[in-house]
Amino acid sequence: MPIKLAANAYGKNAVNLSRVLRHAGHHEFRQVSVSVQLTGDFEAAHTVGDNALILPTDTQKNTVYALAREYFTGPIEEFGLVLARHFVARNPQVSKARIEIVEHLYQRMSFDGQAHPHAFVGGGSEKRRAAVELRADGTTTVWAGLKGLLLLKTADSGFVGYPKDEYTVLPETTDRILATECEAEWEYTAADLDFETQYQQIRTNLLRTFAGHQSLSVQHTLYAIGEEILKSNDAVKEVSLVMPNKHHIPFNLEPFGQTNTNEVFVATDAPFGYITGTVVRG
Repeated sequence: MPIKLAANAYGKNAVNLSRVLRHAGHHEFRQVSVSVQLTGDFEAAHTVGDNALILPTDTQKNTVYALAREYFTGPIEEFGLVLARHFVARNPQVSKARIEIVEHLYQRMSFDGQAHPHAFVGGGSEKRRAAVELRADGTTTVWAGLKGLLLLKTADSGFVGYPKDEYTVLPETTDRILATECEAEWEYTAADLDFETQYQQIRTNLLRTFAGHQSLSVQHTLYAIGEEILKSNDAVKEVSLVMPNKHHIPFNLEPFGQTNTNEVFVATDAPFGYITGTVVRG
C-alpha cells in the first residue's frame, strides 16, 4: 500500500507583542498574541528532509514584530490581513496563510472624569479575537470574535419542561441566575470593512440581547443572540457561539431557620453545562 503525505501546515504560534502608540498628549497600549500557519508545497521537507521551501518559523516571528511598527495601528483584523498578504506575496510555495490574533484589552485609567495619558487597566478575562485566511489565488476570509466574556443576569431566566427519568433531581424553575463565559466568532462577507465599527456594533448586539432576552434555556438565548447579530449586521455571514452554563445553585438555608428567597447561591466551577451553536442565514 503506497504511503503519502496528506494535509500538513506549519507556523509560529504565540508571538506575544506589545505596541505603544504615542499620540500627542496620550499613549495607546495594545497587547496581542499572534499565530501564523502556512500551508503549501512542503512535502519534500517531510519526505526527504529538504528544507529549501521552509520559511523558518523564527523568520515568521521576526516578521510579526518588524511589521508591527508601521502596520499595527488599528483593528487586529487589519494587521492580520497585512501579515497574510506579506507571507503569500513573498513565498510562492505558500498556497494559504492563516493568521490568528488574540488581543488582551486595556483602557486608560480615568480619575475625576479625566483619562490618564499613559496609565492603563486591563479588561479582565475578556479578549478580542481575529483570524484571517488568504489563499494564493487571492481568496480572503476574515473572522472576528471574542472569548472570556463573563455575562450574568439575575432575572428573566428559567428552565422547565425538560425530560425526567429516575436520575433527574433538578427542580424546574422560572427564576434563576443565568451566567456564562461567552465565546463568539463570526465570519465577515468581505475583507474591506470598517472592522472596528463592525466589532463594537456586534458586541453591543450580543450584550443587549443577553440582557433583554426572556430566556427559557441557554440554547434559547444563544440562538437569540446569533439571530440578532445576523439581523443587525449585513456584513456577517454566520456566527458561532460557545456558552457554558456557569451554575449558581440556591443554598439550603432551612437548617438555619431561614427561607432562601433566591438570594443566596453556591457558585460552582465544575461540572458545568456546555452549549454551542452556529446561526446562519437562510
